[in-house]
Amino acid sequence: MRNQPSFARSGSAPSVSPAARCAGIRPALFYTMFAGLLVANALTATGFLLAPDISRLYNGQTEQVIEAYEDRIAQLRVEVDRLHSRSFAQAGDINLQLQELSQQQEVLVEQHQLVQVLVDKAGELGIDTAALPSVAPSDDLAEGRPTVSSGNDNIDATAQALDQMMGETQTAMTAISEAATARTNGIVSELSGIGIAVDLPAGDMDGMGGPLLPPQDGQPDQPLVDDANAVMTALIRYKAARDTLNGAPVHMPLSGQFRQSSGFGNRTDPFSGGRAFHAGLDFAAPNGSLVSAAADGVVTFVGTMSGYGNVVEVTHASGLVTRYGHLSGFLSTVGQAVRTGTPIAKVGSTGRSTGPHLHFEVRRNNAAIDPSNFLKAGKRLLALLG
Repeated sequence: MRNQPSFARSGSAPSVSPAARCAGIRPALFYTMFAGLLVANALTATGFLLAPDISRLYNGQTEQVIEAYEDRIAQLRVEVDRLHSRSFAQAGDINLQLQELSQQQEVLVEQHQLVQVLVDKAGELGIDTAALPSVAPSDDLAEGRPTVSSGNDNIDATAQALDQMMGETQTAMTAISEAATARTNGIVSELSGIGIAVDLPAGDMDGMGGPLLPPQDGQPDQPLVDDANAVMTALIRYKAARDTLNGAPVHMPLSGQFRQSSGFGNRTDPFSGGRAFHAGLDFAAPNGSLVSAAADGVVTFVGTMSGYGNVVEVTHASGLVTRYGHLSGFLSTVGQAVRTGTPIAKVGSTGRSTGPHLHFEVRRNNAAIDPSNFLKAGKRLLALLG
């Protein structure tokens, strides 16, 4: 009976079987490897991949399972490293694209500023152009936030928006150049038809030079500069044509209520009833109506002339002289510089006249020429220039 307890004590050690020991180790090993999978950011995929191995682990194939886990963990690490490398490469490409977009936007800002100067100049000359697209500061792109006026955040959309705006600035310049050229040609054509030459600048605004060197790779072309210079040349030519037009007596000297009562050339004289030459156009209008200068010029005569009554004469830059007769009063003095539309006198019926009207003449080399050709040209030019 005494040996029985010692047998019990000695037999107590083998009471924990090897299977029980393995059962105590297996959960720790499992959770350790599971935590490693969490670090690798592949918990779900790895769980699916390792499901057969877990089953084999419970079947007692411990060493084979551990080796399989180590192999798979190594493979996962390689895959993660590869993905990280790809991500870094993509980030590098994105940064490069952002830098390119930033540089492109800076160029666009410069182009926009240059074109805006041309638009303002065209506006001063009466050429209306559409508003240019706005450009966001290039700092937004440099900081990795590609932003343009369209509000696109996607790089491809941003690049497309930049290309679109560059196209719009080019379209704006083309529109300005075409409008200025068309108006210049119209002015030259009309004024040439009435004997007024337009002095347009030729090549004095196109000075360039430098040694002849071969082109270099990587150096930017200057199409915008060339286009901008072409537009500026067109505007300069248009301004010269406009200056000539301002001095051409093609504008009606009356406004309000009036009618043409007599034309230029031979007519039946209202006093004698016989045939007589009429040196200008008569416009019947209420007494006291304002008479305006038909073009820019200088008043060279204020007084009376036989048959004309009260007269004002204006000499223009083209050498032409406009004469305004039968006036009831003067609103200008000799030597006064006047602009088109400046009031210079009032309608009357002085001199050889049957009633209130304005006698309007255009004279070249002290000889009267038909004013109707000038006024008709003025109407066509008004339609052209708006």
